This record gives sequence, C-alpha cells and structure tokens, in this order.
Amino acid sequence: MDWTPILLSLKLSFITTLILLFIGLPVAYWLSGSHSILKIILEAIITMPLVLPPSVLGFYLLLTFSPQNALGKWLQDTFALQLVFSFKGLVLASVIYSLPFMISPVKSAFDHLPKSMTEASYTMGKSRTETFFLILLPNIKASILTAAVLTFAHTLGEFGVVLMIGGNIPGITKVASIAIYDSVESMDYANANYYSLLLFTITFVIVVTVFVLNRKSAKSPLE
Repeated sequence: MDWTPILLSLKLSFITTLILLFIGLPVAYWLSGSHSILKIILEAIITMPLVLPPSVLGFYLLLTFSPQNALGKWLQDTFALQLVFSFKGLVLASVIYSLPFMISPVKSAFDHLPKSMTEASYTMGKSRTETFFLILLPNIKASILTAAVLTFAHTLGEFGVVLMIGGNIPGITKVASIAIYDSVESMDYANANYYSLLLFTITFVIVVTVFVLNRKSAKSPLE
C-alpha cells in the first residue's frame, strides 16, 4: 500500500485547519456581535457548503481559477500561481468547503458567553483586542478545539470538491479518498479496504474526541 495519499490527506487537513483557525475565530466573533444585514449574507455564504453538493462547489472553483478564465490567467501571469490541479488549489477548496465546521461551533460559543464578561473587561481598561485574546478566547477553548477537530475530520474525508479542482495526480492531489475511488475502479478491493480502514480509524478517534470535548464543555456554565 502506498502511504502517500494518507500523508497527503493529513497534510491537507492540518494546513486547512490551521488557516481556518486564523480566519474563523475573528469572523465568528464578528458574527456573534453584529446585527447588520451583511451578517445574514455572510452567514448564508458560510453555510452554503453544508447544503451544496461538493461537486458543484468544486466545479465553480475549477471554472473560476482555470487559466482559461480571467482570474486564473491573471494569477498565473502575475504571481505564477496555478490553483487548478495543484495542492494549493486543494487547500483553497478545503478552506472554503470546511468554513462552516470551524465558524459555527465557535460562533455558538461566543453567543453563549455572558455580555457582562466583555463589559467587565472594558471597565477594567482592556481594549477590544485584549478582551478578545485574553478574556473571551480562553473561555471558549473547548469549543475552539472541537471546531478544529471537526474541521480536520471533515477535510480528511473530502472527495468531490478536491477531485474537481485537483484532479488525480499522484503525490500532488491524489488524497486518500481519491485513492479509495481509484482502487475500487481498478477492482483492487484489498487496497481500497486498507485506505478505508485507516480513514475510518482516524475519523472514529476524532469523533470520539469531539464527544469527550462536548461532554466536558457541557459541565462549564460559560460554554
């Protein structure tokens, strides 16, 4: 069995989770405190990957960033950046596709924090940034970890969106889920079973971790 697809999936999941931690935390914080019409639009956009077939999202990403289209050609000519059929393209697609798995749990945690906590922090002279990093985030750390674990697991099992924008290039875009599909197509069921069993085991451990975190979080009055 070739371990490259498994390692590639783990690498993709780790990078995607790391990027979404930096993007998702401030976005979730803003959404939890905003009451503008922009909030509704942004929440709808973030939720779309949950209801759209992955192949639909992958298809439009493929069209958008194809070198035959304006944006894709500009990126390639200006920055020598090719997103279609590359690992960078997989990362972009995974970040977009896994957005709700990072933002929704964190936003919910922010929503359940008492407003008095923020007000008390401001009264003590803390700035908005200090309040965010020193007061609020430490009080939702279990929810942040849960969101990170869910994002990692979700990215690990992606198929349609990564196949559409990344194709099936060994060592570059051929992640574990695509390797399973290839093995089944070639009737190599033993190899497909190895990959499937590995993904099942990793995902099972991750899901159990989420349940443990949720159980601990339920005992806290702030989360």
